[in-house]
Amino acid sequence: MSLKTAAGLEEAMEECISLQPYVRRVHVSINRQMLKENFFAYGELEGRMIIAEVQIDYEGEVVIARLQYDAEKNYPLMSLI
Repeated sequence: MSLKTAAGLEEAMEECISLQPYVRRVHVSINRQMLKENFFAYGELEGRMIIAEVQIDYEGEVVIARLQYDAEKNYPLMSLI
């Protein structure tokens, strides 16, 4: 991916996640500051670069979950918010 294609990738990820049952809202963003472009002017997407938030409505119970990189654990973690 590149800085030029990041927005399109965010949108594609949102559209794919929204296909899942019970998903009512989804937002995905890519931390562009973590993108390290190579000689060919693109870089690799890593899990730690993704911030995703979903709202799930299952039988009237609504929860919001967020995937975000945890620097202390050096891992992207999902949490309920």
